[in-house]
Amino acid sequence: MTRRSSSRRANFAADGAKSRSLRCAIYTRVSTDQGLEQDFNSLDAQREACAAYIRSQAHEGWVLVPTSYDDGGYSGGNLDRPALKALLEAVAARRIDVIVVYKVDRLTRSLADFAKLVEAFDAAGVSFISITQSFNTTTSVGRLTLNMLLSFAQFEREVTGERIRDKIAASKKKGIWVGGVVPLGYRVVERKLVIDQAEAETVRFIFRRYLEFGSLGALVDDLKRKGVMTRIRTLATGRVVGGVPFTRGPLSYFLKNRMYLGEINHGPNSYPGEHPPILDRDVFDAVQTRLAAQATATDFRRSRSGSLLTGKLFDPLGRPMTPSYAVKAGVRYRYYISRCGSGSMGADATRIVRVSAPDIEDAVLKALASTEDRIGTSKTVDPVAAGHIVDRLTHEPRAIQDLIDRVAIRTGSIEIKLMADAVGTDWPKTIAIPWFKPPTRVHRDVIAPAEGQWSDPRAMSSDTRSRLLSTIAASRSWLDDLASGRVEDVEKLAGREGRSPRSVTMLLSLAFLAPDLVAAIVDNRMPRGIGVTQLMDLPCEWSQQRRALGLASL
Repeated sequence: MTRRSSSRRANFAADGAKSRSLRCAIYTRVSTDQGLEQDFNSLDAQREACAAYIRSQAHEGWVLVPTSYDDGGYSGGNLDRPALKALLEAVAARRIDVIVVYKVDRLTRSLADFAKLVEAFDAAGVSFISITQSFNTTTSVGRLTLNMLLSFAQFEREVTGERIRDKIAASKKKGIWVGGVVPLGYRVVERKLVIDQAEAETVRFIFRRYLEFGSLGALVDDLKRKGVMTRIRTLATGRVVGGVPFTRGPLSYFLKNRMYLGEINHGPNSYPGEHPPILDRDVFDAVQTRLAAQATATDFRRSRSGSLLTGKLFDPLGRPMTPSYAVKAGVRYRYYISRCGSGSMGADATRIVRVSAPDIEDAVLKALASTEDRIGTSKTVDPVAAGHIVDRLTHEPRAIQDLIDRVAIRTGSIEIKLMADAVGTDWPKTIAIPWFKPPTRVHRDVIAPAEGQWSDPRAMSSDTRSRLLSTIAASRSWLDDLASGRVEDVEKLAGREGRSPRSVTMLLSLAFLAPDLVAAIVDNRMPRGIGVTQLMDLPCEWSQQRRALGLASL
């Protein structure tokens, strides 16, 4: 190649680069929402400076996109920001070539998040510019400079967080309320907590009723019957929360809240506060003693295995079944297994019964719930003192010991024998329900071939199924891009995906597969021998696709 032709090619490439239009998006962010209501705020100032910089690069083909990406009142410590998510979606859709920010810390203050953003930008061929910090991210020195800037931004954020945490800790040690959710029974007046007499009486009522029942489940039911609800609060976003019945978790936290003693909570510690108490200490201490006893009994009942029927379940041969577990791929599976004595011999010793713990426990609870609904609350037992049978089984300490004598697994059924004095005379002493042990292996009916074309009776391999499903999803996405106009034609789509137009056209045919064939792939019922190649370019009419594949018709 001559020097003249080389120079001519270089000039042509340079002219082509200059004539290319670069779509520029401006991203702005501010950590607080203070001042955003002003006519010209910090977001407007950032956007105006960035827009001026884009106009200065008009000779390079820079064009500002009309969409605004503004996050007001969002921290730079994470990526959970609506405008940033919209910006990343536009980057993934290749609608943006350049991202312009006022400073790098407007985009993020975290090195880890920055690495994720750079990876996403590089994958889409998008560059970004900070108009007040001059660096070039295409060079190693530029990336080093950028990483240094982000390191200082993250350091500044962490130091600020430490100062705020230290100030809050010091304030709470002095008993000063520093904000947060106002507990039921108090309201804020001039940044201090004062007693709301109407709500304070509700607080005292809840503590008294717990001491009367001694059970969170019975207290939940009682409060629901009396219409006692949580406080209604309006958040800064305008969303209204609360006004719902108490549940066990929030009610347990409510009963342990030491703010009702006039103290300020800070982690596991509490300090004398400036606000007045609502409860007497002896009442609060009595509730804590009862809660601690209930928690200890619950731990004893459930033991380490967390199994509900420990010591109560027996297999068809009358042998006790003990809880056990197995771990597979990081998932813990609970079950009950027959316990054979040391002297067990013969066939009985080899017939080990193993059942899924959640399956058998759920069957027992449903049987008791069905019986309770059919009979109604027993007339011979105080319903408030006894509580509902199922609620006691699930939540109350030692309830399983008091209500159920034994649960025996029979052939095709389960027999539940209740304690003689556990329920009223309306209840049967033994409850029998049909039950069969679920199969350990999932049976799949693989679609049969119509003419014996597929000799392998097994379902397709997991790799083939995974590859086929991802290809079908991609073809449907491509079809949506073409139908919506996001991509002009197949040639442009092929260029975007790095494929030939013929390859894209053939794969697009997978978007028109019959729904029953797609469902068979999802359910892993498609026979081996069928893959992407066999499913391409099938007849458009769904009823003809099975025939073309040599599969049995519906």
